Amino acid sequence: MRKRFIVLGILLTVFSFSEMNAQKLSYKTMGALGKGVSGFTFSDADAAALAKESVAELDANNPVAGPEDGYSIRLNRLFGKHISSEGVNLNYKVYVVKDINAFACADGSVRVFAGLMNIMDDNELLAVIGHEIGHVVNHDTRDAIKAAYKKEALLDAASSQSGNIEILTGSQLGKIGSAMIDSKHSRKQESQADTFSYDFMKKNGYDVNAVESAFRILQNLSEGAESSFMTKMMSSHPDSGKRADDAKKRATKEGLYKAYVQQKIDNTAPVKAKTATKTTAKKATAKKK
Repeated sequence: MRKRFIVLGILLTVFSFSEMNAQKLSYKTMGALGKGVSGFTFSDADAAALAKESVAELDANNPVAGPEDGYSIRLNRLFGKHISSEGVNLNYKVYVVKDINAFACADGSVRVFAGLMNIMDDNELLAVIGHEIGHVVNHDTRDAIKAAYKKEALLDAASSQSGNIEILTGSQLGKIGSAMIDSKHSRKQESQADTFSYDFMKKNGYDVNAVESAFRILQNLSEGAESSFMTKMMSSHPDSGKRADDAKKRATKEGLYKAYVQQKIDNTAPVKAKTATKTTAKKATAKKK
């Protein structure tokens, strides 16, 4: 992936990618929604259908780690047991890029970037994934796509009057994709996802102090080389320092707080043992006298 994805999904939103071209949503998918979105009604199924189409485009245009890749093996080890959470079916993949990001979509797709896996240990990564699951469970991702559709559909007077999604032009569909990419979750939604992450860690027996640690890492990033960009992009979201403080405060109140020590980070695939080659002993041939 050559185009830069800078800010982590936990700070921004589903589809909050920088400098990415809008993903086109096919007429086939939109038409299949039919009366489901007529009159601007928008069910979970409608949102999932649109999200699935967009994620398929993202997967097709980004380097996805294969099943034998160390990143996939690690994520599967951590996340495989959580493919069904709160009644939501999840699927996950790793984009093999250096950028630091993660995002979730209304269809249950979770995508984690290798750059994030390089700087967070297992517990910290689970805290981030828990946050992303929270956005799906809380319907934040559905609302983001719904807002994008309504905004672009209303640009066309005829569409607005008829409420018929099939008459949207390809250009409008492209704008819907762009709007989804640029959308942001509200502060309240981010806060609720933070709470979900903490509860997710506690419920599953993980170290809740990793939630604070993950936010401290993001806080340090925001104070580094990308600080000006991060400040701009985080203007509508709680700052990482405060979110880390909130996680620490809750852990302290519950008697669970302990300064978190980051564990070893290993994204390498296990070395396969070489199969010993069988040597066939040559039979001695008796020489004739």
